[in-house]
Amino acid sequence: MVKEIYLSVQGESSHAGLLCSFVRLTGCHLRCTYCDSEFAFRGGTRMKNAEVVEQVKALRAPLVEVTGGEPLLQPGVYPLMEALLAEGLTVLLETSGAIDVRLVPPAVHKIVDMKTPSSGECDRNDFGNFTSMNANDELKFVIGSRADYDWARALITEHRLLDKPFGLLFSTVFGKLHPRELSEWIIEDRLPVRFQLQLHKYVWDPAARGV
Repeated sequence: MVKEIYLSVQGESSHAGLLCSFVRLTGCHLRCTYCDSEFAFRGGTRMKNAEVVEQVKALRAPLVEVTGGEPLLQPGVYPLMEALLAEGLTVLLETSGAIDVRLVPPAVHKIVDMKTPSSGECDRNDFGNFTSMNANDELKFVIGSRADYDWARALITEHRLLDKPFGLLFSTVFGKLHPRELSEWIIEDRLPVRFQLQLHKYVWDPAARGV
C-alpha cells in the first residue's frame, strides 16, 4: 500500500539538500513518542510496482527515497527497490532499525534509525543490522535528551561503530531539544558523527505533508 508519492528536497542524511522523490508506504509496527508520520499508519492506495516506478520517473529527480511508516513491513518493497535501481535511480531506504535489513539490495543506501530511550521503542532495535550494513549506509540516532545522547555514545563504544563502514548521524527531536545543545555535546566529546537537522521542518511547517 502506498500512502503518497511526491517531490521535495531531501531533509536528512548525507544526501540532505538534494532534489528527491519520496515513496511513502503505509503501515508501521512501532509507536515512537516523537513520530512525525502517524498519518501513514493506515490507508493508502494499492499500486503495482510498475505504477510506482512510472510516477517516480515522472517527477524527474535522480534521487528517490522509500520511506513510511516502516517500508520493510511490505514484502513488495524489495522488488520495488530493485525496479527503481534498474531505472538508474539512486535509491534511499528509511527504516526503523527494528527489522533485519540483510535482504535489502546492496546498492540501496540504507538509513537505519536506532531508537533512543525517549522514543519508547528502544528495546525493539535489531543490533544484528550492524553486520548487514555497508559503506552506502548510515545509522541515525534521533536525540531528545541528554540521556538519549549518553545512550547513543555508549552504544557506539560498545559495538565499536566507529570501526564500521557506515556513517553515523545525530539529529534532534524537533521542538524538544535545541540543536545547539546537541552540537555542543558533540563538540565537547569530539564525537566523529555527522550532526544534522531535519531541513524540511525548518523550511516548511513541521506538520506539513508532502514536503
